[in-house]
Parts: sequence; C-alpha cells; structure tokens
Amino acid sequence: MTIESSTGISRRALLGAFAATAVVAAPTFSKAAGVLKNAGDIRRIRMYSARTGERIDMIYWVEGHYIKDAVKEVNHFMRDWRTDTSSPIDLRTIDIMAASHNLLDVSEPYMLLSGYRTPKTNSMLRSKSRNVARNSLHMKGQAADLRLSSRSVNQMARAAASCHAGGVGRYSGSNFVHMDCGPIRSWGA
Repeated sequence: MTIESSTGISRRALLGAFAATAVVAAPTFSKAAGVLKNAGDIRRIRMYSARTGERIDMIYWVEGHYIKDAVKEVNHFMRDWRTDTSSPIDLRTIDIMAASHNLLDVSEPYMLLSGYRTPKTNSMLRSKSRNVARNSLHMKGQAADLRLSSRSVNQMARAAASCHAGGVGRYSGSNFVHMDCGPIRSWGA
C-alpha cells in the first residue's frame, strides 16, 4: 500500500530518498546491551520473502525514535503468511536482526523464513518437526528465522550472539538462524 501526500510524493519514496542519502556505519559491538547502541542515527532492516514474493528495505528508526508507519510495514511483512495474520513484532527482535545484519557487512537482504506465527500454525509445524517449541517466541512476535546466501549459519549466529540480546539458534541442516529477544541463550550446530 502506498500513501501519497498532497505533493504526490509517497511515504515510501520519501523514505527511499532518505535511505539513499543516509550514511550507515556498521556499529562495533564489544557489549551490545542496548542492541544497537552506538549504531548512529538510523536503523534499517532489509528482507525478502520467497513465500509471498514481497521485499522490504525500511528505515524504521531515526535519531532515537521508531517510525510508526515503518514499524507497521515490518509487522505486516513478518506476518504468518499461512493465515495472513499480522501481529506486532517486538522492536527488540527487529533491532537484533538489524544489528546482526550490520555486523555481517552485507548488502544482501535477509530471507525471512518465519516471523510471527499463529498458535495454529505453530501447532501444525510442531506436529511435523521436533525443532518447533510448544511455547515458541514466534507466537509472541519475538522471533525470526533468517537466511543469507552470502554468509554461513555460523557467521550469522556469531553476529547475532555478539549482540548479547537474546536467543540464537543454529539450524545448519536447514541453513537458517533463529534470532529472538528472549533470554540470552544459544543452541544448535
């Protein structure tokens, strides 16, 4: 959905122009308790979904403030595609994803495999795989399963773990990393 102002400029075009002129420096993390502490004035998330064919390249935070409309678009993008159900995504999860992406120093967007999941979807996936938690943080909008073709599962997991901000699961056999804003922990190989 594109909303145009009275000048004929869409919000998406305005954000795109801002993104094109902004300089984003990859933050250095010795301890990232604030997730994107020292990250500069903007935060950006880039993803695509092979399931829906959608792409998002969004500046969602500027100078200490989340951009409400951008966050709404991220929430919609990360919806349960099986039921077309959206839920608010925990901003800490988005921040962990963005910080990890910056640390990896790639321009390639994440491939989103799973964001928000309805309880029904989670139950269905749980019946097919022992790797799906009964009380998955996906159902609270607090987790994402992500892939990058240019980086290994281990590289992605190390970047996420260096944020010291949540859970990191390595799923090497399925070539993805789980990132969440729950307790700090790690699992998988």
